[in-house]
Amino acid sequence: MSALTDTKEILAELIGFPTVSADSNLGLIARLAERLEAAGARCEVFLDASGTKGNLFATIGPEVDGGILLSGHTDVVPVADQDWTSDPFEMVERAGRLYGRGACDMKGFIAAAVAMAPVFAETIGDRPVHFAFTHDEEVGCLGAKALVEVLQTREIRPAVAIIGEPTEMRIIEGHKGCYEYSTHFTGFEGHGSDPDRGVNAVEYAVRYVGRLLELKEQLKARAPEGSRFEPPWTTINTGALVGGVAHNVIPGKARVDWEMRPVQGADADFVKADLEAFCADELLPAMRAVAPEAGIELEVIGEVCGLEPAGAAEARRVVSELTGAQTADVVPFGTEAGLFQQMGMSVVVCGPGSIQQAHKPDEYIEMVQIDQCLAMLGRLAERLA
Repeated sequence: MSALTDTKEILAELIGFPTVSADSNLGLIARLAERLEAAGARCEVFLDASGTKGNLFATIGPEVDGGILLSGHTDVVPVADQDWTSDPFEMVERAGRLYGRGACDMKGFIAAAVAMAPVFAETIGDRPVHFAFTHDEEVGCLGAKALVEVLQTREIRPAVAIIGEPTEMRIIEGHKGCYEYSTHFTGFEGHGSDPDRGVNAVEYAVRYVGRLLELKEQLKARAPEGSRFEPPWTTINTGALVGGVAHNVIPGKARVDWEMRPVQGADADFVKADLEAFCADELLPAMRAVAPEAGIELEVIGEVCGLEPAGAAEARRVVSELTGAQTADVVPFGTEAGLFQQMGMSVVVCGPGSIQQAHKPDEYIEMVQIDQCLAMLGRLAERLA
């Protein structure tokens, strides 16, 4: 069979596993390990604390430093309340497109990489190729964080990583980080006719949001010179403010959901330090003057570092040679790339499909994109020979 036929067969299998982030991905991981082992790969599966999620790390070639890593996440976003024209967990081919949840984000790349595994096994010389397939990217890159912790303990590590998120096979060398939080306010309930006898959690949450708005404006002045991002500065978004039970009850609970997208790590430190001081110096003393048990707690939903453009780094040079692309871009969406960069790898994002199709009903990937990805991986196999 051709590589394209193999890829379509594997992609149909992968889409058939409903690996929504809330559910287990172990069936899919086991099938990927089976296929890679059949091609001669050495496979390791790392379970999370619940035992229901897993990362797969596999290697073809010698056990030496400096290998090339092909990485993708196995989880997908939910299909609830989306209007699909076919079963989202059964691949459908129509007019040169392959439809199904995860087709482009990002099971298409995983299928192509696994389909090429037998080719790598036949051609690899003294530089190995590695495969990393992770869990829970869509909910905070939890799997990649755990995998990086494992890889950091090892003497033998990959040197270059290609993260196969859907970029239409463009080389992406940078993206912002994504830091998500929920800030919880505990006040003191009472009758609305005498508000000074209580601690209004919603009102303190509103003051907190006001501080976020001030920081949002201050960050514009901190934009790095020559920033290529749009917008060029770190952004803050307030996603929700929830609290209260009735018109005439002083609310005892409130929650603010918010996020920031740092263009540089120093901005994240700046925002968190400012908010910590604001709560400690202004909000909490006022709250506890009425009710000593009042409090504010910051819940970290996820802190995923960005991918910092590294110019003429090895990953960009390698992928440029493989694809023929002479330019590299930055994008607003986040990936696992920054985590691998932090442990010392040279990293770019490059994969088949368009991010415009991700997370939507009737998600699809064009077969011409898969062909381009297979061509890139074929040239990689030749390079490693």
